[in-house]
Amino acid sequence: MPLPELIEIVPLEKPVQAEITVPGSKSITNRALILAALADGETRLRGALWSEDTQVMVDGLRALGFEVSVEADLQEFCNRTIMVQGLGGKIPRSGTLDKPLEIFAANAGTAARFLTALVCMGGGIYRVQGLKRMHERPQEALFDALRELGYCVDSVNDKLPATIHGSGPKPGAHCVVSIGESSQFASALLLCARTGGWHVNVVGENAEESPYVAMTGQLVERFPKRGGEFPIEPDASSCSYFWAANDLMAPRKLIRWKPGHEPPLSDIVVEPFPASGWQIDARFLTQERGRVVSRVSDLGDSILTAIVIAPFDHEPTKFVELGRLRIQECERVIAMRIELTKCGAKVVEGGDTLEVFPSRLHGAEIETYNDHRMAMCFSILGLKVPGIKIKNPACVKKTFPNFFQKLAAPPPPGLGATLLDAKTGRKLGVDELFAD
Repeated sequence: MPLPELIEIVPLEKPVQAEITVPGSKSITNRALILAALADGETRLRGALWSEDTQVMVDGLRALGFEVSVEADLQEFCNRTIMVQGLGGKIPRSGTLDKPLEIFAANAGTAARFLTALVCMGGGIYRVQGLKRMHERPQEALFDALRELGYCVDSVNDKLPATIHGSGPKPGAHCVVSIGESSQFASALLLCARTGGWHVNVVGENAEESPYVAMTGQLVERFPKRGGEFPIEPDASSCSYFWAANDLMAPRKLIRWKPGHEPPLSDIVVEPFPASGWQIDARFLTQERGRVVSRVSDLGDSILTAIVIAPFDHEPTKFVELGRLRIQECERVIAMRIELTKCGAKVVEGGDTLEVFPSRLHGAEIETYNDHRMAMCFSILGLKVPGIKIKNPACVKKTFPNFFQKLAAPPPPGLGATLLDAKTGRKLGVDELFAD
């Protein structure tokens, strides 16, 4: 049974003791899938996220001819063990100019960009396309870098859909790629650079410190080149919703966390903790209230979680360097301002900055813009604020299909929240809350 079109989150009456598992990191899973395809031999990815974005990547690899098999994960329903038979850099299938091999990327930025770079290793013609929103998102910096490396990329407006002429490795080729609009451009190139023989120079805002580029570099170095096993840790962006829920329900002074140390104590615990230090959103636990928070240097996608709970702070919080949020699944800067304002928050937008002031909030019907993170952020707000209703809740399938089940399941594996079909007032059972 599909999720209702509009659901209401009923606030929790008191803090809960819960130990939550969240699915694997999307960022790590989709990078690992590309590296597994390039490896020489079979790689087993344990704890891999199984959601819309990673299924799109798996479908793309299968379309290219790679053998990919999937097994259930007993610890987390939305994880899988994924086996990929790598071919040492070879791409099994390709198309022709008259009939390119079609790759569908939906609205998955990682799949669209990573597969575009990967098919350059092939020996034929490939056409990468996606949903309307994906066709609006930037690709020019990646296409320009691939052209500089010597590959032919045809696109009417330097966005998708695009036709890529695969011509194999080009040892010694050089390119410069800007991460001003997205770090995924650099990650796409770096994932394939060893196989392609490419030298990639990354430029743009904080190019040397970009956390997602750094994650890619770490993965490339540590990934088994001749097959083997590779674990995927939980997604820190997904963890942030439950860390925020804990802070809303049982506020406490945050303890500064460092990679390799035990996470702070709390009533709502996420286990296992994503402690590698690769995911910038694990820093969500370190953020102090009433300050300036940067999308570039402080938080990744979890900055949306921080914005949603900022009205409960005692001081205004300024969120800066938000430009990339404008070109993701939706125009997130405007979307956050509009939807938080609906709830009674005072939010001021200026340039690529949002300043959120302490505010008394009330219920509202939240437009999610088919953006999974909008749906999840505002659902957490609903655990505290009466009357929060979420439109199109099924959009969470992009990265966290069982998110609403985690909210509703009895503690300790869930929060024990009540979720209603907002049109009928009927309480929804846990088995009705999976997004597919």
